[in-house]
Amino acid sequence: MKILNYLFIYLLMVVITASCNKGLDPITPISPKADEDVPEIVIEFPTEGKVIRSTEEIGTAIFELVASDDIELKSVIVQLDGTEIGNYSSFKDYRKAAINLEYNNLLDGTHTLTATVTDLTGKSAAATVNFKKITAPVYVPLDGEILYLPFEEEFLEVISGEVITPVGEPGFAEGKVGSAFAGATDAYLSFPTTEMIKTSNVSAAFWMKINTTPDRAGILTVSREDLANAGYPAIQNNRTSGFRFFREGSATSQQFKVNVGLGGTNESWNDGGSIDPSTGEWVHLAFTISDTASTIYINGEVARVAAMLNPIDWTGCDQISIMTGVPRFTEWNHFSDLSLLDELHIFNRVITAAEVQSLYTVE
Repeated sequence: MKILNYLFIYLLMVVITASCNKGLDPITPISPKADEDVPEIVIEFPTEGKVIRSTEEIGTAIFELVASDDIELKSVIVQLDGTEIGNYSSFKDYRKAAINLEYNNLLDGTHTLTATVTDLTGKSAAATVNFKKITAPVYVPLDGEILYLPFEEEFLEVISGEVITPVGEPGFAEGKVGSAFAGATDAYLSFPTTEMIKTSNVSAAFWMKINTTPDRAGILTVSREDLANAGYPAIQNNRTSGFRFFREGSATSQQFKVNVGLGGTNESWNDGGSIDPSTGEWVHLAFTISDTASTIYINGEVARVAAMLNPIDWTGCDQISIMTGVPRFTEWNHFSDLSLLDELHIFNRVITAAEVQSLYTVE
């Protein structure tokens, strides 16, 4: 009887084993691949030329790197200004490693970050980026200030903390204060007008170094979509709402103007004043729009005042375009401005002549 029991148990185990293996491919030995490829290392943060801001002189940064190899990683070494700050030799995924290195002793100044990756056969590769760290105290907006763009190597709107994604490929250049927005063909910034349109008053102040090619361009544009008239297609040049600050002229004379839309049915023109851009000098520009007038300032002084019959109308004005007339003020070729723009302040109130003079002299 015991023999029959043992035989039954044996046969049962054979059946179970066969069932478990059903449908499985047999294991086939594969010869290991030769390690022929050079490993790769990418520094994802900071990017080349990045400005890292901190409210403290000694700041913290998290450096982000990705290393990879076709067979197996051996090590990743990270250096800051030639000094080793990280060394990795153990990886969860032996072919790819995402590394976040927190560094707590970052001083103000220009720095060089270098990362070197090595595979098991000794092949290595390196990546390098240069960046800057600055101490930037918390910015306290001026009375009624709703937008401030200093253009310090990034399109950071300081008050909201939002980094604006540019349209096209504008760049940066030496500015009036630090670095400046450098215009490019078909390039501009766009920002919602949510805070701007809460009142019927608005002001702006900024520095520009004019590039007279093209000889006309939009600078700050807030317009609504056009409504098609019977039998005529809509064009992006509705001037009965919002405002348009722009320039026109020649290589030796550029005139700054502002057009204001009134009540959705009318408009006001202020032909401002002119400068000679051939000097290559920076010019400080400002304008204010009250319920009854618009005023343009050049280098802290009043250039022209234009009376308005009605307050500005904001109907359909949902965005401001910076350094272009696109998309809603293009009929007279007020496209992208290739000039330099710096220290842009926008207010939802009328700033005084003394405040304009202060912005001009302080900055």
